Amino acid sequence: MKPSISVLTLGVRDLDRAKRFYSEHLGWPIHAEEGEWVCFLLGGGSTVLALYPWDALAADAGVPAAGTGFRGVSLSYNVRTDDRVDATLAEAERAGGVIVKPPRRTEWGGYAGYFTDPDGHLWEVSTGATKLPFAE
Repeated sequence: MKPSISVLTLGVRDLDRAKRFYSEHLGWPIHAEEGEWVCFLLGGGSTVLALYPWDALAADAGVPAAGTGFRGVSLSYNVRTDDRVDATLAEAERAGGVIVKPPRRTEWGGYAGYFTDPDGHLWEVSTGATKLPFAE
């Protein structure tokens, strides 16, 4: 198996609310949508973020839908400057996200903070990963 992710799918409780958060409030263009799913191209377009109803996604995977608290996963948005971390977190909060950890210096030499989207999906916004080719 090649080290690649084609689609990241987030189970959401309210598809319309989640779609508005990512498209209208964060400004991500919708790539495609049909029925109960919507997707956005990420980066250069080789990966997609998809939104799908929570219960339907759990049923599709054959697992219980009662997921609560920390789910062992975070999504990361890497930027090049501390000011961009602050601005991105502020933008997420204005869009309806919740800041769960204000930005601060990290033990690994970066600067990072966390927010959750309306369904509680955890996003880290950080610097310090500028060796990665996709840092904004």
